[in-house]
Amino acid sequence: MRAIISDIHGNLEALEAVLEDIRGQEISEIYCLGDIIGYGPNPRECIDLVTKNCQVTILGNHDQAALFDPEGFNAGAERAIFWTRSQLEAGDPAGNEARWEFLGELPRMKREGEYLFVHGSARNPLNEYVFPEDVYNQRKMERIFGLVDNYCFQGHTHIPGVFTEDYNFLSPDEVDFQIELGDTKVLVNVGSVGQPRDSDNRSSYVILDQEKKTLTFKRVPYDFEKTAAKIYPIPDLDDFLGHRLRDGR
Repeated sequence: MRAIISDIHGNLEALEAVLEDIRGQEISEIYCLGDIIGYGPNPRECIDLVTKNCQVTILGNHDQAALFDPEGFNAGAERAIFWTRSQLEAGDPAGNEARWEFLGELPRMKREGEYLFVHGSARNPLNEYVFPEDVYNQRKMERIFGLVDNYCFQGHTHIPGVFTEDYNFLSPDEVDFQIELGDTKVLVNVGSVGQPRDSDNRSSYVILDQEKKTLTFKRVPYDFEKTAAKIYPIPDLDDFLGHRLRDGR
């Protein structure tokens, strides 16, 4: 039993709630698909919790942006990254050195037999978005599925669901929050812990049962008002970053 999380984005309250929910399951490992930081008010604390609790962590585009420079980010996301970087440079020299080292060693993807783990897509592990409407872009989907042996787990869009090889997108609601992994290829978006964007403000993650070959989508409520209240006093974090947590968008 493995929990797969993604896109925490410095949201400590959401991450703590998800980890508490995971502790109530028969979970042996936690995999994180990146974007531990960016947007949210607690980058250091989130890195520390991921370091402590996750057996495998993949590099996300916001993690890379903090390490180097943001490319292709909008103005608000860019300001948030520079603020995040300042938090990882100020105070706590020993702790920050360990955090930078952790981020700097993250891989862009991980293959384990029939499973592939990325942040964005199999074609561009760091930056490519695969949105539900991309099922109508047959050329794009063919190329991505061509790089997947069986099952690919990804995040980045913050929209949970399953892409099938016959170019359908199934939301968690449509599959009653559980699917069986069969002989056909699937791309599984695990959703976002810290900034859901599917109009559901609860954190999202998935549980993979490798023995039964089943996948279960989980939603976890958390105190998003507390997170938003931390964001608003920080000039470099747009108020919108707090507002959107309420609406899950």
